[in-house]
Amino acid sequence: MTFTKVHWNPELIKRYDLAGPRYTSYPTAPQFVEGYPQSEVDAAIGRSNQSGRPLSLYLHIPFCDTICYYCGCNKVVTANKKRARPYLDALKLEIELRASQLDHSRPVHQLHWGGGTPTYISDEEKRELMAHTRNHFQLLDDDSGEYSIEIHPGGLTPETLGVLREIGFNRLSMGVQDFNPAVQQAVNRFNSVEEVRALSERAKAEGFHSLSMDLIYGLPLQTRASVNATLAQVIELSPERLSLFNYAHLPHLFKSQKQMDASQLPEPQEKLQMLADAIETLQNAGYVYIGMDHFAKPDDPLAIAQEQGLLQRNFQGYATHGNCDLIAMGVSAISAIDNIFVQNYKDIASYQEAFSNQQPASFKGLTLTWDDQLRQAVISQLICHFQLDFAVFEHAWNIDFQSYFADALAELEPMIGDGLITRTEQGLQVSSDGRLLIRRICMAFDAYLKVPQAVKYSRIL
Repeated sequence: MTFTKVHWNPELIKRYDLAGPRYTSYPTAPQFVEGYPQSEVDAAIGRSNQSGRPLSLYLHIPFCDTICYYCGCNKVVTANKKRARPYLDALKLEIELRASQLDHSRPVHQLHWGGGTPTYISDEEKRELMAHTRNHFQLLDDDSGEYSIEIHPGGLTPETLGVLREIGFNRLSMGVQDFNPAVQQAVNRFNSVEEVRALSERAKAEGFHSLSMDLIYGLPLQTRASVNATLAQVIELSPERLSLFNYAHLPHLFKSQKQMDASQLPEPQEKLQMLADAIETLQNAGYVYIGMDHFAKPDDPLAIAQEQGLLQRNFQGYATHGNCDLIAMGVSAISAIDNIFVQNYKDIASYQEAFSNQQPASFKGLTLTWDDQLRQAVISQLICHFQLDFAVFEHAWNIDFQSYFADALAELEPMIGDGLITRTEQGLQVSSDGRLLIRRICMAFDAYLKVPQAVKYSRIL
């Protein structure tokens, strides 16, 4: 297989590096409405059962022992491990509720525990939660599903990986962020190279299918040299997948970010150069740029799925298993069921109270219109595969693509002139220059951005 390398064009990046959505969904979360009717959720679940589609399950475990100052996740920071028990009891009730509504014969192709720090709970609680899930959903027993969990390597024992493998996980996502001691001190996030190496070696010994490592660029005290040093250490550890996230400093939204010294943040130009260096380094090391901060080895299922036109994108990022309805459980979790999005309460007290009163935990949602679903398909195609065939959409959606999207195609004209994307009578093809700016290209097809709104997005790069 041949893979396209992305090209760093400083002039075009400066021109198009605006703020915009990350498109883990379309429409994006700011469009969700409060007081979403339960009747819409029930109807969507009914349609979902009729479809017979496989399922993707997401469980949110919000607890952390300590706070990472940069973090924007929905989390509860406490050293009191007993805080988890009432929450896990509520989560088990939600598992029972959702399972009772869904056809039990539908297989679970994807499973993901996110947080917070999912490994915060005890090994016995991990076994209990997975067993409860297995009792109520049709989990795969042949290790063919994509069952992943996020882990914080700081203080995590290699023996815990044995427990995770035992209960059915076959993929790990490890938040490394940075190995530089000064940077770790500035963001209150600690994990040594030795800890990560021990966990990486244990993951291979336990037979995990894939190890993904997350890094962040743009943190306080980071320099090009320090990021390059961390990257060299990560490449030596040889994870199958790697994500390189842009740190967005939004202290008005995330209070913990106020604990960092903003004067220590790298200048925008330095930050961009960190990304440029990293992309070149990773591609030279043999990694494929999947898109939107994600890299993978050429033989990883993520790269293969993209090459075969099968890659998908959902609230957890890129995925190899498509055509699944996402059932997300836990505080703040967002489900995608048939043609709706529905989100649970964002605060843990409201979430737990809902189940103690035998009430649904959802408070926000959105029913996608036909136009929403069409634009969702267009954006997903571009963000996963960097090309689009007009005829495929015309056949599937019974439209004349160039007429229906005349405004969007007109908005793309400057980008076409700058070489980010090529338009022919047959379709659209994103160039190697344009792949890094795919979010900006997708924004042309976002109908909600055409209406003024008080939403602040992070910058594209």
